[in-house]
Amino acid sequence: MPPIAERIRTLASGAGVARLTLDGVPFPARGGVDEQGRPVLLVKPGERLHGLEGDAVIAVNLTATRLLGAVEHPRGLVEVQGWVRAVPEEDARAAAVAVAAACADEDLFEAIERYGEPGAPQLMRMDVAQVVYLTGQDSGVLDADEYLEAEPDPLAETAERVLAHLNESHRAQLQGAVAAHLGTPVGEAWLWELDRYGATVRVDDTLVRFPWPVPARTGTCLETALRGLICAC
Repeated sequence: MPPIAERIRTLASGAGVARLTLDGVPFPARGGVDEQGRPVLLVKPGERLHGLEGDAVIAVNLTATRLLGAVEHPRGLVEVQGWVRAVPEEDARAAAVAVAAACADEDLFEAIERYGEPGAPQLMRMDVAQVVYLTGQDSGVLDADEYLEAEPDPLAETAERVLAHLNESHRAQLQGAVAAHLGTPVGEAWLWELDRYGATVRVDDTLVRFPWPVPARTGTCLETALRGLICAC
């Protein structure tokens, strides 16, 4: 498996903001995750964080999901704990892009164009203190340095594209290959995770890991390794 910090950074990079918690009270939230792994939020007038002076201690919950057929399943839950403050004006556009990737909202334009005006929507960014995670059978806590110094899987974009194509068009082959590897018939089989270290297949309600002999270095290597797995039968 990839190192746990890399796995959590990868999950966070594609996750949506589910909610935030301030003073022990949960609130709906909209936002995304920037290239450094920090949650960024779009805060509208009338919301608790709007007009905040200085820092506030909050927790932001991120949820990563996987669509299998017509059913959405949770891949992992990540809670980022730390302090939130207004995004500096020079970083506002990049923050808006990060939010838009997960949550398109016309108020993002206003947050940039009316930056600093009292009644304008605001962009806010977290300073990470620690990250609590739950994914598959793994749970734990990463400190800020472990999380922020990790890089997402460099093949994640290719992996998601290939995974979606296989689940849409080649599930019968996948089912046959998994049965051949396990030496027993299997029920439903879906490709669940794909990374440079291997593939995880969801067989009914069980996750089965198939590691590559050596880590894939490129998208082409990743596709070749996966082809070797599904052609096993």
